[in-house]
Amino acid sequence: MELSRVNELPYEDFINIFANVVEKCPIVAAAVCSSRPFGSVDALEAAIGDFIDALPESGKEGILRCHPDLAGRDLQAGTLTQESLKEQGNVGLDVLTSDEASSMARLNEDYKKRFGFPFVICARMNDKPNIFREMHARMANQHEVERMRGIEEVKKICHLRLQDLVHADA
Repeated sequence: MELSRVNELPYEDFINIFANVVEKCPIVAAAVCSSRPFGSVDALEAAIGDFIDALPESGKEGILRCHPDLAGRDLQAGTLTQESLKEQGNVGLDVLTSDEASSMARLNEDYKKRFGFPFVICARMNDKPNIFREMHARMANQHEVERMRGIEEVKKICHLRLQDLVHADA
């Protein structure tokens, strides 16, 4: 969709289209809608980033909690968002070996116990082996560092999802 169309969308349509740019967080789309018109796709992305950055730490953790476990219950139940299903599927998280699935389940559980929110990584910018490495490595982070790292990954995911939805006017 061209940016000029984005700037003209009725409020409800804007929310419906951009509700999942930040996983299961339509409030982000609602918050930035009033910043229109956007002069560029980068300006739209910056508005989303500014909104996220202005949240209190509890709000940032809330955004992280909206993300599903990688190769977790939502994937198995078929309840992932379309975006997450595609992103996890493209790196093979939907076809793990038995050992990989056990390891992933254990890592997801340990991570959530340690930090209180799911592990978030931009799957589209990684491959399966790197995701496993990152899950192990990031377990050593301090809570504040990991919250910040998770939000950085949310912004990467948002960037790619926006690229899928919006392009500059011709």
